Amino acid sequence: MEKLRIVFMGTPDFAVGILDTILKNNFEIAGVITAADKPAGRGQKIKYSAVKEYALAHNLHLLQPVNLKDESFLAELKALNANLQIVVAFRMLPKVVWEMPALGTFNLHASLLPNYRGAAPINWAIINGETKTGVTTFFIDDKIDTGAMILSTETAIDSNENAGQLHDRLMNLGSDTVIKTLELIQNGSISTTIQTDDSNIKTAYKLNKENCKIDWTKPALTIHNLIRGLSPYPASWCFFSDKNQEWNVKIYESQIIYENHDYNPGKIISSKKELKIAVKDGFIQLLSLQFPGKKKMTTSELLNGITFSEEAKAS
Repeated sequence: MEKLRIVFMGTPDFAVGILDTILKNNFEIAGVITAADKPAGRGQKIKYSAVKEYALAHNLHLLQPVNLKDESFLAELKALNANLQIVVAFRMLPKVVWEMPALGTFNLHASLLPNYRGAAPINWAIINGETKTGVTTFFIDDKIDTGAMILSTETAIDSNENAGQLHDRLMNLGSDTVIKTLELIQNGSISTTIQTDDSNIKTAYKLNKENCKIDWTKPALTIHNLIRGLSPYPASWCFFSDKNQEWNVKIYESQIIYENHDYNPGKIISSKKELKIAVKDGFIQLLSLQFPGKKKMTTSELLNGITFSEEAKAS
C-alpha cells in the first residue's frame, strides 16, 4: 500500500467540502494551491478564496501562484514532494504541473462525464431539464475535462431543486467519490475508462449576462428550469417595465401554472399577493425576486411596496 502525499488545488466552497473530507479521513495534505487574492465588492477589499480561508484555519501549507508556469512556483511545488495532486474547481493546469507527481493528478468534476464538461456543470444540468447528474473523478490530460475516468457516482435531480441545493448534494457525493478514488490509488487497484466523444455530448458553457436572461416567449418549463438552474447564483434576470419606468430584476424562485389564456408573453399580472407572467402555455408565478438596490424578497413582500399597472410587462 502506497503512502499518499497530496497537493490539493481548488478555490470555491465546493472545493472546501472535498478538502475537509480528505483531511478528516487522515490523508496527508502536503500543500494547498488556490487562486491569488483579489479585490471584491464596492470597497474593493481584498477577498480570500474559500479554500484559502480553510487552509489558514487548518495550518496547511499554502501557495497562491499568479502564473502556474512560473519557475519559482514550480520549484516550490516540487519541493512539497507530493506523489498525487487533486484538483477541484480550480483552473486549467499546464502539463508541467499535472505531470509532476508520480501517481498523477486527478480532478473531481460535478457532472457525469463526458457530458457537461466546462465551467458550470451544475447549472446547465438543471437548465437543460436533466433528471439525473452526478460527479466523476478522472486523471487530467491536456484538454478540459477529457481525461481517463476513474469513478462516477449518479444522483437524481428533483424537478424543483435549484442549483444551490444540488451544489451541496454534489459536494457530499463528490467527497465520498474522492475518498473512494484515493483508496483505489492507495491500494494500487485503480482502473480507468477512456471518455468517448459523440455529437450528442452537452457542454457546460461559462455563464454570462446573455445566457442568464429570461426569454418570456419560451415554454413555461424552459423558463422555470432556467430560473432554478441559476438560483441562488448568478440568478436569472429580465427587465420589468411599467409606464415610464424600467427595472433590471433578478428572479430566484418560480412555479409553473399551465393554463390557456389570450395574453401576450411577458405580460405581468399582479394582485396584492401574487405576481405572474404570461408565457405561451400558461404562467410563471414568481415566488422570490430582487429589484435593483433592494435585497432579495418574497413576492408578497415586494407587492407591499409596489403595484403594477395594466401596462406592466417583462422582457
